[in-house]
Amino acid sequence: MPSIFTRIIQGEIPGRFVWRDETAVAWIDIRPLTPGHTLVVPILEIDRWTDLPENIASYCMGVAHKIAKAQLAVWPVPRAGLMIAGFEVPHVHLHVFPTDGMHNFDFRTANANAAASDLDTDMHKLRAALREQGHGTHVPD
Repeated sequence: MPSIFTRIIQGEIPGRFVWRDETAVAWIDIRPLTPGHTLVVPILEIDRWTDLPENIASYCMGVAHKIAKAQLAVWPVPRAGLMIAGFEVPHVHLHVFPTDGMHNFDFRTANANAAASDLDTDMHKLRAALREQGHGTHVPD
């Protein structure tokens, strides 16, 4: 049975995509740790990041780097956080989020009631920043 992330990638479940190419996708997390929290997900469905082929793991890290630079252009914070937890969904994914401290790395503080309009706004801001930084070919309309 496909993971929920595979179902999102295939369009069975909606997602607020900010990046899509033949290897990886990225979308706004519906339970954000901070505004702009984005998941970078390889299209290849693999549960543990240590089982991901190194070239795909490296590629996903490159996408995460681009997402983080765009986040830092949008949100006035000192850093972009990066986390691979691997327990929520059995499909590798990197959490990339604007942060001003370690308190943002606690999933217990995630906003389970994020307004759809806020998530949409974050998606549009991040898409615009990615386009401004020269990544428009990978940014969905």
